[in-house]
Amino acid sequence: MNLAFLASHGGSAARFLIETCRDGRLNATPVALASNNSRSPALAWAREAGLRTAHLSGAKYADEDALDAAIASFLRDSGADTLVLSGYMKALGPRVLSAYAGRLVNVHPSLLPRHGGRGMYGDRVHEAVLASGDTESGATVHLVTAGIDEGPVLAQVRVPVLPGDTLDALKARVQATEGELLLRALRELA
Repeated sequence: MNLAFLASHGGSAARFLIETCRDGRLNATPVALASNNSRSPALAWAREAGLRTAHLSGAKYADEDALDAAIASFLRDSGADTLVLSGYMKALGPRVLSAYAGRLVNVHPSLLPRHGGRGMYGDRVHEAVLASGDTESGATVHLVTAGIDEGPVLAQVRVPVLPGDTLDALKARVQATEGELLLRALRELA
C-alpha cells in the first residue's frame, strides 16, 4: 500500500501510521499528506518526515470542483493507492471519492452509526455521548462514501463511559484506541 493522508490540524493518526510503516508493523509506504489548513502542524512534520506535502484549500481554488480536481491530481501524482483521513474537516468531492472508492478510510470517535453525521466531530461527539447517558463509546474505522460517516464499518473498539466522566477523560480514552484500530483496519484492507 502507498498511503496518503488528508489532515486539517495535527494529524495524530497519520503520524502514528507513518511510525508503524517505518518500524515494520504495517507493510505500507507513506507517500503524501495534504491539508486544507496552511498552518496545520501536520504539514510541517510530514514535510520533515520526507512526505510530499501540499496546502489545498477552498481559499486557493475558484470552487469546490476545482479543489476536488486539485486534491485528486496531488494524490494521483504522489502514487497513493490508499487514502486515510486524519482529522480532515472537509467533505470530499466526487473525483477523490471515486478514485479511492474502497480504499479511503476515516476514524470517527464514536460507535457509528451512533453520534455520527453532519456536525458530529471532535469534542461535539464526546459531549453528545455524555449528554445521552450512553454507558459505552468507542471508535470506528469506516470506508468513506459520499454520506458523512455513512460508509461501511471496517473495525470498532468499545470504550466504557465511566461514572463522573468528563469530556477530556472520555476523549483521552477514546483517542488512545484510535491508532491501533486504524492499524488493524488497514492491515485487513491490505
